[in-house]
Amino acid sequence: MQDIQEKDMVLDVLTATKASIGSYAKVITECADPALRSSFQKMRDGDEKFQYDLFKIAEQKGYYTLPPTATAQEMSQIKTALANSSMQTVNSMM
Repeated sequence: MQDIQEKDMVLDVLTATKASIGSYAKVITECADPALRSSFQKMRDGDEKFQYDLFKIAEQKGYYTLPPTATAQEMSQIKTALANSSMQTVNSMM
């Protein structure tokens, strides 16, 4: 029973940390003050390291399983789709 509780706590912290990292990105892109922007970037960097370290622990304990690795062809298709999507966004802004 204790393992289930620990697993739930670890996964909850991973989810919350990923959300905070996303929030930092939004704040950083809207921050005009260089010193404040740098502070937020350092905080984000720290959270990214913490999230990765906790992820590795969760993975080792079997709490978090990765999906199968994409093939080279799948990676190429994804890159092409993202590049096309980015170009469409840029073109729509013009």
